[in-house]
Amino acid sequence: MLLTLAWGSLFFPGLFAFCTWALRRSRPEWTDIDCVMISTRLVSSVQAVLATGSGIVVIRSCNNVISDS
Repeated sequence: MLLTLAWGSLFFPGLFAFCTWALRRSRPEWTDIDCVMISTRLVSSVQAVLATGSGIVVIRSCNNVISDS
């Protein structure tokens, strides 16, 4: 569990930093606020897709999600 937390603590800020950097280089006419806003939305979307995927895995692997039987 701690390894997952460590990877998430590196992955999401790294993705944010990379997206911000890439947007600043590819769209120099955009302001810093625009780049940060788009990067935040992209990282939130990736996090939502991964959370949905993990929820689907949990639901499909359990017969009864509440009691985990």
